[in-house]
Amino acid sequence: MKTWITLGLILTAGILILTLWLLPGAFSAKGKPSEFEVKLVRFIRHWAVPSHIRNANNPIPPEPEVLADGLHHFADHCATCHANDGSGKTPMGPNFYPPVPDLRDQTIQEMSDGELFYVIHYGVRFTGMPAWGDGNPEKDTDSWKLVHFIRHLPEITPEEIKKMKTMNPITRAEREEQDALERFLAGEDVQPAVEHHH
Repeated sequence: MKTWITLGLILTAGILILTLWLLPGAFSAKGKPSEFEVKLVRFIRHWAVPSHIRNANNPIPPEPEVLADGLHHFADHCATCHANDGSGKTPMGPNFYPPVPDLRDQTIQEMSDGELFYVIHYGVRFTGMPAWGDGNPEKDTDSWKLVHFIRHLPEITPEEIKKMKTMNPITRAEREEQDALERFLAGEDVQPAVEHHH
């Protein structure tokens, strides 16, 4: 009898969850995850990271050149979604489900080095976070350097952010604008570009 009651409860819970997911708008990225959903996913993510990685300390010493490499890598690969300051306040960041997290937030900073490495190297399913690691994680020094840089984000300086802006990827429209400016400065008769709004 207990088995049938347990199976009935599991089936009822499954039907309830499925019903909630199938409600209109349930698959929209416009909504904000509930506090319960955020806590549940963080709990699952924590325990989904293999313990030997979760408990690993960063094997790369936090030297100035390591931080400089992390800054450059972050500006070139991560800032499009996370912003140079790690806030996630970019044109795309808030439009993901869940929204791109503020990497300066205490919840992120309290993650172990190994957890941060795992998220960078392997990505996170059902989010916009791609897997940046390629091949053997033991040889992925770039992700470990990024862990150091993420730890540095709460103290990032305006000078560092300014430097990162020169390293950010640019769009085709921005490149065309730069080319037009260079041609204009070289004396060519260049028509101003029509501003495009998406």
